[in-house]
Amino acid sequence: MVKFKFEKLIIWQKAMEFGESTYQLSYKFPKDEIYNLTSQIRRAVDSIALNISEGSIGQSNLEFKKFIGYSIRSLAEVVTCLHKAFKRNYISEEDFNEHYDFAFNLMNMLVAFKEKIK
Repeated sequence: MVKFKFEKLIIWQKAMEFGESTYQLSYKFPKDEIYNLTSQIRRAVDSIALNISEGSIGQSNLEFKKFIGYSIRSLAEVVTCLHKAFKRNYISEEDFNEHYDFAFNLMNMLVAFKEKIK
């Protein structure tokens, strides 16, 4: 049952999916990263969906555009965290590629969505 309009947005649904997948991936990081890279990637990936929902409730399309921009920035931050995790051998190349490709597609969706907001 969908009650909030943002729940109907494919970008929000995909951001939620990416968030949960990335959260699970972060369990592969070493314990000594819990307050560093693990925390950073979890906060950034959650911010993607959080900003979409927050912006959708705003007073204007200009405000919504601003929040989609925040989601895009958070997604870029997640991609950088993925690179760091891969370079530090916390995740496999397969895990990196799977999440990187998902992020790339989500980024394209977010940018296209933002451009369509008038």
